[in-house]
Amino acid sequence: MSEENKELLAFFKALADANRLKIVGLLAQRPYSGEELAALLGLKASTISHHLSRLAGVGLVSARAEGYYSVYHLEEAALQKTRLLFSRTDLVSVAAGVDVDGYDRKVIRDFTRPDGSLKEIPAQRKKLEAILRYVARDFEPGKRYSEKQVNEILSRYHEDTASLRRELVGAKLMEREGGGGEYWKTDK
Repeated sequence: MSEENKELLAFFKALADANRLKIVGLLAQRPYSGEELAALLGLKASTISHHLSRLAGVGLVSARAEGYYSVYHLEEAALQKTRLLFSRTDLVSVAAGVDVDGYDRKVIRDFTRPDGSLKEIPAQRKKLEAILRYVARDFEPGKRYSEKQVNEILSRYHEDTASLRRELVGAKLMEREGGGGEYWKTDK
């Protein structure tokens, strides 16, 4: 796991408690001492200290000594950083290393024979889409095929070439020109 992902996990663990969320909410309004927070939340000082320690550990809270008390502040910079964590790019990077084709491989394994032909065409949409992606690999992008050529390729997979052809077009993996005209693989 990358350091960024560890940091993200620690951040969410720190906020995965209702009392810590309340502390963050209170500190977003103004600074409080630990004693004030304990009284507001009806918790023991030691429990508040534990929660503040967890929040400080991820940089959300800091303390400043004022007389006999430590006054806790919400770190606005940490909040700004959390907004950045939720960018699409950063969220996608969290899933790096996950085998996104694993589901397709399982469906293909379940629905194909050793020679690669289909045992059956799946009725369930998600499984059908996985099979269609598998079948579409036999078509070259940019090349145009006659209906006869498409049927020849599809017959290697299943005898119901009309259904496969129609589903490939419906799933936008292939396009066609006119009724029975040329077919071609899309960029999808």
